[in-house]
Amino acid sequence: MPRDHRPAKSVRVLLAEDPDLPSGALAILLGLEPDIEVVAQVGRGDEVTRTALGVRPDVALLDIELAGLSGLDAAAELRDEVPDCRVLLLATFGRPGYLRRAMAAGAAGFLVKDGPVEELARSIRRVLTGETVIDPAFAAASPDEGPVAEAAP
Repeated sequence: MPRDHRPAKSVRVLLAEDPDLPSGALAILLGLEPDIEVVAQVGRGDEVTRTALGVRPDVALLDIELAGLSGLDAAAELRDEVPDCRVLLLATFGRPGYLRRAMAAGAAGFLVKDGPVEELARSIRRVLTGETVIDPAFAAASPDEGPVAEAAP
């Protein structure tokens, strides 16, 4: 199938990541997947729910460390306000204390954000089938260890 042809039903993704990262790199890489469409991008956690209510994504990819509201707190808001949206949280490091909070917030997955985009795309597809996806870096550690995330200023 040509790369510029999208299936009739693409996976609609909302991406919330630190605006200090290279502008739109992850969105561009995900956009190369024939069945994934990034329908919105936000740089703050307190913009996630409002944006999701407007664009109705299938999956929200949330950086755990966002300004305004942490990705963990944004995930909990999405669980309550947009329950059909599956949430994948992304973190720079595998901190097991985050895993416990992510699962409590209703996240369908928790991944290290520097992993291959192909793995991220597979994870997006897997959570849509009802699976929970946890990066091995998180799964190997005790879920009660580590810090609890707070929103960045």
